[in-house]
Amino acid sequence: MDVAATTESSLSTGADAVALPLFDGEELATALPDTGLRALVDSGEARPTYKHVAHTHIDGRRAILVGLGARRDLTPERARVAAALGLRRARKLGATALCWELSEATGEQIAEGLVHGSVLAAYRFDRFRPRREPDSDAPQRLIISCPRDTGAAVARAATVAAAQNRARDLGNRPPNDLTPAALATYAAETAERLDGLDVLALGGAQIRELGMGAFAAVAQGSDQDPRLIALRYDGGAADAPRLGLVGKAVTFDSGGLWLKPNASMVPMKFDMAGGAAVIEAIAALAELRAPVNVLGVVGATENMISGSAMRPGDIVTAFDGTTVEINNTDAEGRLVLADCIAYARREGCAALVDIATLTGGVVVALGSAYAGLMANDDGLAARVLESGERAGELVWRLPLHPEYAEMIKGRYAQISNRTERREASAITAAEFLHHFAGDSPWAHLDIAGVGDNGHRPYLDRGGTGFGVRLLTELALSFSAAA
Repeated sequence: MDVAATTESSLSTGADAVALPLFDGEELATALPDTGLRALVDSGEARPTYKHVAHTHIDGRRAILVGLGARRDLTPERARVAAALGLRRARKLGATALCWELSEATGEQIAEGLVHGSVLAAYRFDRFRPRREPDSDAPQRLIISCPRDTGAAVARAATVAAAQNRARDLGNRPPNDLTPAALATYAAETAERLDGLDVLALGGAQIRELGMGAFAAVAQGSDQDPRLIALRYDGGAADAPRLGLVGKAVTFDSGGLWLKPNASMVPMKFDMAGGAAVIEAIAALAELRAPVNVLGVVGATENMISGSAMRPGDIVTAFDGTTVEINNTDAEGRLVLADCIAYARREGCAALVDIATLTGGVVVALGSAYAGLMANDDGLAARVLESGERAGELVWRLPLHPEYAEMIKGRYAQISNRTERREASAITAAEFLHHFAGDSPWAHLDIAGVGDNGHRPYLDRGGTGFGVRLLTELALSFSAAA
């Protein structure tokens, strides 16, 4: 979708559909001729009730009236939802270009929300389907018309939303198409088109040579060679601290010898959602030329069954020398992340944030409204929470505690990849990762409940790209603080 901002009126944009916000207690203000608009409102067909949508035609244009409730209740998230509903109506009406007509009082965050909601709602994954009929396509142009200049905010929002849609593409690709090697190739191609972004990809032999025994153990059951993908973006000063983003990219997770039930295995192509979010957040930062230094470390592998697959009872040695007892082969993501976190620490990152579809326990605790956040540093945790609020990707902090750390101690090795007690599974998984983060400021995002099938009007079934907006905001907050 082509996105632009203008200070001109909606009439001058040439858009064949104009979206008009309706607020409680406020007169409808628009540059469009009042040909039927007032009657539509007076009849009650168009109402300011939040999420109510009505339309009419004026001089060959579709006029779409979207209820937003009280102006004081308008938030960026409400704007995202309203944008999706407006775009849905414009699609049904066969519009090719949609213009949102805003008042001068509209803030930049609301304009950003309208862009996010529109671009995300326009997304379709058609890679393996016949070309859709033209009248089923969303409008191909979006214009934000506002008397105040919103150009910078609109351009930034369009860049980030496009990156989130690319992360959704990665998640939606089938596992026979998006193998670990294919993901590494995609990352390399991304670096080729963006200035300041470099990518290093290590194969299975190199991963083993480095001593990444935890990562290698997960990969050894598959015929697909794993990849450790390191993305480096240097947009800040040479002496500026580097933010480390670590993503789990298990491109298919059978559970290994701890085989998943049939229904649980079907969506396991989405187990690489964290890695996709890291790749596309860093791509967005490069496109924005953000003044920040970031290292992304993505562990890409399959977790499969074969004669060489890791077994319950195996003991492996991680990159930092820690011995790990394998109690459950379906607790594989933390093994991959452990070595990736240790790698990011070795590369000198000042703060670390990992993101992963890690546990079913976080889904039980938080459902699909929030991702789980666990951190060893209150300042970093606060920054992640604030970034999630600004981005509209909410996180809820869960505690760490020495008692939880005690639960992951191994019987035959230093630690176990899964506690024998059936409690606090999301937190004990985080404590496992905490061991490898050590004293480095570190935060863990468990996105198992939000990584696919988002329950938002602007996110349909499939990959959500959750984390792209949050991680981009987080990195920009580091650049702002520098």
